[in-house]
Formats: sequence, structure tokens, C-alpha cells
Amino acid sequence: MQIKHHDRYGYSPIHQRAPFEWPGGKRLAFYVALNIERFSFGEGLGHTPTALGPPPDTRNYGWRDYGLRVGIWRVFDLMDALGLPMCHLLNASVCEAMPQIPERIVQRGDEVVGHGYTNSERQSEMDEDTERRLIVDATETLQRHCGQRPLGWMGPWIAETPVTPDLLKEAGYTYVMDWPADDQPFWMRTRAGPLLSVPYPIEINDSPVMLSRHQPATDFHQMVIDQFEEMLELSQQQSLVFGISLHTFVAGQPFRLRQIRSALQHIMQHPRFVDVWVTTPGGIAAHAASLPAGTVP
Repeated sequence: MQIKHHDRYGYSPIHQRAPFEWPGGKRLAFYVALNIERFSFGEGLGHTPTALGPPPDTRNYGWRDYGLRVGIWRVFDLMDALGLPMCHLLNASVCEAMPQIPERIVQRGDEVVGHGYTNSERQSEMDEDTERRLIVDATETLQRHCGQRPLGWMGPWIAETPVTPDLLKEAGYTYVMDWPADDQPFWMRTRAGPLLSVPYPIEINDSPVMLSRHQPATDFHQMVIDQFEEMLELSQQQSLVFGISLHTFVAGQPFRLRQIRSALQHIMQHPRFVDVWVTTPGGIAAHAASLPAGTVP
């Protein structure tokens, strides 16, 4: 069998890379990402906590809608109480249908990351012109409602076509979060120039843990703590990125929110938390791009 390979980036073993530090001489960058997703009624893709029902499947649609009506506001309140910033992987259609959500994001001063128009579709099923229009339309909608032009993108379902990085670079994006290949940022090649990949967690992520693998919220709590403790130690060797990914309809359920609060409190009360850079993917991308050429692989 002939192994196929993309030409987006080359192989770079982490222990052979040039050393660098985050702002303030810190070695571990930490961010919390909240996926804010909207779904079409009775059609298209959708997360499910249980078996699919017959169309229009009101049980699973209603559970997803709970995240936007209830769950997100509890997550906002939790992060306000903890004093933590967030980045929001935001479907553009949320802004049009639920303006209270972008208003709260603006009020908090959080970062917005492009996340398509709806999570009922994947970019991987689009032709190039359709995907280009999606990126442009979603970007313009987010900028209009959130007062900031997103510089980062993660596709719905973390799906790409062979030309997605090219289209993102051509649309003015500076980083992408679709490639969970590293614990550090790395440069990707596109036909319009370099595009930065910023680490995004698909393991420390409430959806695959609790929906796909059916692990309890207590497992996720321990995973978050274990990831933090181990990465804090590993960051003595190389500067790393530690992200936590949440979804409104998963994390926003009260019994899960309690476990997430406990895990975040553990992190923030750790005696070495003062050595952690609390930031956003955009902050990580900007700092990585400012480093001397050749530092970021």
C-alpha cells in the first residue's frame, strides 16, 4: 500500500524544536473553548445523548436546544464567577436567531472563533465555491453581531475539504483549529501563504467523552485535572497549550456543570497556577506568530 500524505506541514518531533516561552516567561498556556452550536429542525446532522428518534426527533432536537436556552447562561455565569475568559466557537446562525448570546459575549469581552453557519452541515461535503461563500458569509455575520472579525476558524464537526486551509487564508484568517496534531502551534502551508494551527482538544472535550464514549461527568472531571497536572510538569521541557472544550448542551447540564466547576477550581487553586498563562487561541496565535522565524515549526 502506498501511504498518502498531505503537504500542509512536515514532521517535527517536539523534543527537537527550538525553545520558547509564553508572555511573562510562562510555559503553559491555558484556555477554555465553548462550542455554541445551532441545529436545523428535523434534518441534517446533530449530536445525540441517546438513540435517534423518528423525524423530526423532537427529543434530541430539544436536548440540543436546551444548551442555547439554559445551558449557555449557566456556563457564562460560572466563568463570570471564576473570572475566566473564554473563546467561543460560534455558529453564525446563532447571532441572527438569538442576539442575546452575542450581546453577552461582547459584554464579557470574549474572543469569537468562526465555526460555520450551523452544525447541521459539514464543509467536507461542499464544493469549493460553496465552501468559500460559507466562510465569507459566516465571517461577515460574526463581525456584524460581535463587533470583531474572527481571525480563527474551526469547522463544524472539525471537518475540512482538501482546500479549506487555502480558503481560510484567502479570507483573512490567521489560524485554524481543525488539526489536533500537537501540543504546540505549528505552521501550515497554503496556496496563499502560511496559516497557523492552534491546538484544540478532542480528548479534553465534553462531547466525545460523555456522548461518544459514554463516560460519566466524574471521569471528565478527573481527566481535566490529570491533563493539567501532567502538562504542567511537561511544560518544564517545552512550552505547551492546555485547552478545555465545552458544549452548551453538554456542560450546561447541572450535574456536569458541578463537576466542571470543581475541576476548574482545582486548577485555579493550584499553587503553580500563577505560572500559567490564561489566554485564548487568538492570544496563542498572536504570540506564536511574533516569535523569531524558525521557532514555531
